[in-house]
Amino acid sequence: MSDTNGNDRRPGDDKPSWTEEVEVAGEQLVQRVKELAAEGQVRRIIVKDPDGNIALDIPLTVGAIAGGAVVIAAPVLAVIGALAALVTKVNVEIVRDRDDGDGQTD
Repeated sequence: MSDTNGNDRRPGDDKPSWTEEVEVAGEQLVQRVKELAAEGQVRRIIVKDPDGNIALDIPLTVGAIAGGAVVIAAPVLAVIGALAALVTKVNVEIVRDRDDGDGQTD
């Protein structure tokens, strides 16, 4: 796992964020996305093919996470499952909200 410590601020977004990128085997992709969706600090999940091209960009909202993202994201999980069947490895970029106590520095 590599931590890129990027600053992914968007216009009008007051919360700073950081990114990390992990390599995931295709058959583990759906499970990993479910785990990430259940985390409270994950803002966006970007799935990239081995060449670095974005295959899927999944924005996550606090309301979806609190309301059960797995149920809401069922169509997205079906797309992720189809993608996982086509690739052996993908890179998953995870954009997280930065908390004051998470140990990250600017």
